[in-house]
Amino acid sequence: MSSLPYPSACQPFSLCCCWSRGGKVALPMHSPRTLSLFLITLFLLTGCGDRRILERTGFIQSTSHDLEADGKIKYGITMPLSNTDIKTNSKFLKTDADSAKEARIILARKTNLLLVSGQLRTALFGLSLSKRDIWEHMDTLIRDPTISDQVKIVVINGDAADMLAKNFPESPRTGKYIDRLIEKEAKGQTIPETTLYSFTRDYYDDGIDPVAPVLKDIGESIIVDGIGLFQGGRYVDKIEPKDSLVFAFLRGNFKHGELSLDLSKSDIGSKSVMLSSLNSSRSVDVAGKGGEQRSVQIDVKVKASVLEYIGKLRLSDDKDREALERAMSDQLTQRGNELLQFLQAKKTDSLGIGAHVRNSMPYAQWKALAWQDEYPRLTIKCKIRIKIKDYGFRR
Repeated sequence: MSSLPYPSACQPFSLCCCWSRGGKVALPMHSPRTLSLFLITLFLLTGCGDRRILERTGFIQSTSHDLEADGKIKYGITMPLSNTDIKTNSKFLKTDADSAKEARIILARKTNLLLVSGQLRTALFGLSLSKRDIWEHMDTLIRDPTISDQVKIVVINGDAADMLAKNFPESPRTGKYIDRLIEKEAKGQTIPETTLYSFTRDYYDDGIDPVAPVLKDIGESIIVDGIGLFQGGRYVDKIEPKDSLVFAFLRGNFKHGELSLDLSKSDIGSKSVMLSSLNSSRSVDVAGKGGEQRSVQIDVKVKASVLEYIGKLRLSDDKDREALERAMSDQLTQRGNELLQFLQAKKTDSLGIGAHVRNSMPYAQWKALAWQDEYPRLTIKCKIRIKIKDYGFRR
């Protein structure tokens, strides 16, 4: 028998063995232990053809999209760095292009790392692009099988690339800081956690319009600047942060969250109250059938704990506590109705009123209804009731 030279490590089927003149493989040893070792080595070496070294891979964590004056799109990406020899632990790249895929090709030429999108967490859209339409630029995210449908969609009140490139004192990596900020605020119900999946779902649903959180650079830090309202994929306006919980009450059921109310203009002799451990439930009733004028009534029940109260009422007294509940309910109901009028004026159905109207009639009748024209003329009212479930040990 003649032995062949040893092959390279990435050719697992050419391990050290001898070939007979008839072409059959003959192992040098035939013990079970040797055979097992041979099979294990063969299994481990079969994957060595698709190696990716961590230090040579650029994991895109955040992307930014902004509309330039010439009509091109400014794309930016951030990547965490694992090289301990470099002082910064993230890298930011940007370029102008007509499409996201073209931008990626250009960005790949600006780094020695292999760019991959499997770790993408947030997609930021500047206000300039959001006001035109962000949907066509989200399409590339949807079509990429390596990108998760849980990527967070965020509107930036300003230039998204400038925010992503900036280093804030709170966090060495801005993209990661934004991701955690969105998660924290969404748990407190101050903003909706809009993902690629939820935005796409609401975009294609003919009974609701998408929403997305809005962030703003205020110099030394990033602040939540409200809730962005969309008509399809076009940004039309935002809900101010002070009304974000009222919006959450009207949009659906939720738990947790805190709410501060100014009662100085009420007639109960109170200044303010701070509520926590909120627990709300919503019901929507659609009246009117056929050719009748339709109306929608939204009823919200909220149970809350009093975390802080400044005023003359004694919360241990049933009458005083009920008076406080009425004052809070009246104020929230007024703010809720003003918010409903604002949404109708902007012609954006961010609360999903259309879905309830659609479910109250035959689908053929719904398809014949011009909902975009009907929605602003619809009579929509709300009633928010607050119930104090506990108020601490004093008063």
